[in-house]
This record gives sequence, C-alpha cells and structure tokens, in this order.
Amino acid sequence: MKIVISSILLLASVALSLKHGWDAFQPPTPEQAKIMANLGITRSMAPFVGGLSIITGLLLHFPRTFFIGNIISAITILLIMALSLRAGDVRTALIEIPFLAVPLILIWLKYPFNFK
Repeated sequence: MKIVISSILLLASVALSLKHGWDAFQPPTPEQAKIMANLGITRSMAPFVGGLSIITGLLLHFPRTFFIGNIISAITILLIMALSLRAGDVRTALIEIPFLAVPLILIWLKYPFNFK
C-alpha cells in the first residue's frame, strides 16, 4: 500500500513540476500575469523558475536524486508561500500547504521503485 501511495504522489508531483515548468515558458494569461506581479516575479524571471521546476521534475525520476528533488520542490513552495504572505495574500499561502506536504510525505515514504 505504501508503494502505491508513494507512486501516485510521485507521478502527480512530477507531472505538476513539468507542467508548471512548461507553462513558465508560455505567454502568461492575464490572471497568471497578475499573480506573478503580485508575488513580485517579473516576466524575465519566469524562465528561471520554469527551468528550476522542470529540473525538479526530472530529479524526482531517479532514486539518487529523489531526495534533493523533493527538497527543491519544498523550498520552492515555501518561497511561493513567503512571497504570498509578503504581498498580503494569505489565501494563496494557505492553498499551498497541501502542496508543501507532498514532497515531505514523499521523502518520508521514500522512492517507490527501488528494485534491489
């Protein structure tokens, strides 16, 4: 059961990382532009954030980089929460809490596909 839960969380985390990374390289929608401006993320910073997100998603695929990928993911989510709180957007910071729990739970559950 632990392997099933870990596998589902891992696949969801990888998919979200890659999707958010890809979206950072696309022209932002007006809503996305507003959110980025509210957080203080400029349009020129978006490719760096997107690249970090894609790298994080790729790191999660491999047992040797699984831990560091989850740490980077958790730090990124904490950064978003901190920027939201600095902007006075408590709602967004609270919405990020379950997303912060995912990499921490994955670290606890460990890499699911470790065939030794």
